Amino acid sequence: MSHLRVGVAGVGHLGRVHTKLWKEVDGAQLIGVFDENRAVASAVANEHKTEDFPTFEALLDKVDALSIVTPTQSHFAIAQAAIARGKHVLIEKPITTTTEQAKALVEQASEQNVKIQVGHIERFNPALLAVEPYLKDPRFFESHRMAQFKPRGTDVAVVLDLMIHDIDVILSLVKSPVKSIDASGVAIVSTELDIANARIKFENGAVANVTASRISQNPMRKLRIFENDAYLSLDFGAKSVEVFRLVDEGAAVGAHHAGLTMKLGEIEKGDVPRAIIYEKPDVQDINPLKYELELFRDAIANDTRPIVSGEDGLRALEVAEQILLAIESNIS
Repeated sequence: MSHLRVGVAGVGHLGRVHTKLWKEVDGAQLIGVFDENRAVASAVANEHKTEDFPTFEALLDKVDALSIVTPTQSHFAIAQAAIARGKHVLIEKPITTTTEQAKALVEQASEQNVKIQVGHIERFNPALLAVEPYLKDPRFFESHRMAQFKPRGTDVAVVLDLMIHDIDVILSLVKSPVKSIDASGVAIVSTELDIANARIKFENGAVANVTASRISQNPMRKLRIFENDAYLSLDFGAKSVEVFRLVDEGAAVGAHHAGLTMKLGEIEKGDVPRAIIYEKPDVQDINPLKYELELFRDAIANDTRPIVSGEDGLRALEVAEQILLAIESNIS
């Protein structure tokens, strides 16, 4: 296909951004949008000079692929209908409300030979992309994701609203099954959990301590990674990375194209002296969501597995459900 014909289902806050960025993606043609709120759909269509389709089915008739940016509870029905028509789908996180629904979509997509990409946008954050060359064998993760309270998103627990971003990132970095989960959480200003903490242990011995809150005064999106000879700090919000690592004295440094490299000191312990190196890697100036859309386009054009596949979305949801069950057990 010369141009991928795309549409956007759901044009609330995030759907508007999808609409805007699809118009900037080379090799893609934005055909139009649909939203049950007809006034909102009309306004967004007029703003971005595209068509406002009166029904979801009318939009499906005209597109090859679809961004699904509706409330989580509707993801399954909309994606199911699109996949049944042979349409590729990019589903905002979480993929669905239940793992049973996610499994059904993954199986259906395989049968229809279409792509599912899940919108775990931190996988496309330039801070994560910059730190990946340094990672060898992560042993401990500490993540904090704090957001100011907004009524949007409170239809699901903070585990599915915010924490699932970090769950997905950590699962992508730890190549090992989950062994056990302990978690706690509380609902404060909504009927769903607003604060949650989970300790995830993996079979290879790695451990992740994950915290999320949507009633914080100061926003924060940070991930710290510890290895046997390195400490890596990522700030997803600021799109910055700092790396502290031990290297043999005299070894070459800066191999990862760090923008700044300096020696902080030495450790004499052992037969070979080791140096403490501080590096601040260069971070690409990219828009994570636009990059996500571009890679979705590429997966369709090249018939390759999406960076965040339906299976990845399913796995993140499975762990999120285990965390919710652990919290419920502790509350009981």
